[in-house]
Amino acid sequence: MKSFLTGLAAAAVSATAVSAELLDLEKDELTFGFIKLTDMAPLAVAYEQGYFLEEGLFVTLEAQANWKVLLDGVIDGQLDGAHMLAGQPLAATIGYGTQAHIVTPFSMDLNGNGITVSNEVWEAMKPNVPTMEDGRPQHPISASAMAPVVEEYNASGRPFNMGMVFPVSTHNYELRYWLAAGGLEPGYYSPQDNSGQIGADVFLSVTPPPQMPATLEAGTIYGYCVGEPWNQQAVAKGIGVPVITDYQIWKNNPEKVFGITAEFAEQYPNTTKAVVKALIRAAIWLDENDNANRMEAVEMLSRPEYVGADADVIAASMTGTFEFEKGDVREIPDFNVFFRYNATYPFYSDAIWYLTQMRRWGQIAEPRTDEWFIETAQSVYRPDIYLEAARMLVDQGLANEADFPWDSDGFKAPTPAEDIIDGIPYDGRTPNAYLESLPIGLKGEQRVVDGEVQG
Repeated sequence: MKSFLTGLAAAAVSATAVSAELLDLEKDELTFGFIKLTDMAPLAVAYEQGYFLEEGLFVTLEAQANWKVLLDGVIDGQLDGAHMLAGQPLAATIGYGTQAHIVTPFSMDLNGNGITVSNEVWEAMKPNVPTMEDGRPQHPISASAMAPVVEEYNASGRPFNMGMVFPVSTHNYELRYWLAAGGLEPGYYSPQDNSGQIGADVFLSVTPPPQMPATLEAGTIYGYCVGEPWNQQAVAKGIGVPVITDYQIWKNNPEKVFGITAEFAEQYPNTTKAVVKALIRAAIWLDENDNANRMEAVEMLSRPEYVGADADVIAASMTGTFEFEKGDVREIPDFNVFFRYNATYPFYSDAIWYLTQMRRWGQIAEPRTDEWFIETAQSVYRPDIYLEAARMLVDQGLANEADFPWDSDGFKAPTPAEDIIDGIPYDGRTPNAYLESLPIGLKGEQRVVDGEVQG
């Protein structure tokens, strides 16, 4: 837990010209939850830079044990809001798992995840990976390079286990996407079996992010998909090799969101806008001047109350590079994006992608119409709140008019084939046509019945 006193001291030396334009807040003492990951940065920055206080908000930030505890805390009111997996508000709203109407007026970042395998698996994969002229592996690395390894493990009676952070996490869907793009079955869910392992070649299960490296080292799993700094931690400890980042799976893919209950947004509309204003300012700070503030952010996040990993490990991915095999450091300047490319705008099309993946793997058991996907996204993602907050910042001279998509209908332009690892484009306006285009996964009238895909 953090007191707001240190933030108060920071705010005392910051500009106070905005104080005359404070919203009439319905609630000014707030507690927000987060998981110890690099992409909680907008919350830490909004706190440490005094942006919350400049909106009249007295905020406490509390690390949570896992994603379920965090979601439950928001639903039962112990937390006023939280850094969330983008799938959590959507899953809760449609009743997959806990039923509750959760909304997001702010998207926290783009990219930021990676897939890491054990040293043993990597050595077995390497002969299947093309190399460049300098002898280094050619990226992006397809899961097809791992397919013979998986077959060998399964044939010898060792189920090929991999970790992801939560059933409705980006990490689950990204890992499944990568596996399926390489011809591997990641398994299905059904109303009777929520393991997600029906018909699987690779068996995915939940491991909390900070425990990923230790679980890999123990041999319980052979790889995982997680956010930073837990891929770079595996490199630093010499226990695993990241083989691909989500930026290489889907360029500038959406990641975490800031989630609140629909009731909170309705009951405290001005407070909600004030929170979003502070978070937008934090995101701007994180990306401004070509990431000039990133090392300051790294120092902030390395503190035990936030991520608590070594600054060098956090900096390895926060400052424009990413290390794969030990010593193989590559430029990925957009590995972490917090503001540019409209990263903070909650696009309906991002929400719809998550819903298509829930349907693809059986978490949404029955066929749904395109209209259902769109209406569900519109009930959870709230660009209207976001743009009201952004307009206030522009009017106060705290943000640039040109940096916001004022005329957006909530849908991004379709993602082109060359930006996705399997070469299949994505258009959020036609979710069922998108599902039909994916070789592996449920589509049309298909369902999982008695452990088999039917229809």
